[in-house]
Amino acid sequence: MASKTRSKRGAGASVFWDLLTFDRLMTNTVIHLIYWAGLGVIALGAFGTIGAAVGVALREESVMGLMLAIPVLVAGFLVVGALILLWRSFCEFYVAIFRLSDDLHVLRQQAEAERLAPPRPAQAATPAPPRREL
Repeated sequence: MASKTRSKRGAGASVFWDLLTFDRLMTNTVIHLIYWAGLGVIALGAFGTIGAAVGVALREESVMGLMLAIPVLVAGFLVVGALILLWRSFCEFYVAIFRLSDDLHVLRQQAEAERLAPPRPAQAATPAPPRREL
């Protein structure tokens, strides 16, 4: 019934209708937006790491400042890389959970359709071939 009402409306009305009802879950789209926003925050952290390393190198005018800045930069990039992998796996987990929910919804609809459908005539079962014992 929801697909018939969607076809009569425009694209904007369809999105608005999806927001008001729970016929179609919109969490996959929302999770993608959250993923990109999280990557933006992690990128800001990466820029902060670069700024900290440059700041340490500029504050100490000797070779010791450079020796301190390089490990800060490397450690910062390792942490940023780990954060990117963790954030990706976190978002993939939620996408998988919601896809499972969608699949269960389809299975439930199929089970209800089979329950409401008239019974099929019984077919003659073919006998299984005899087993050979060795």
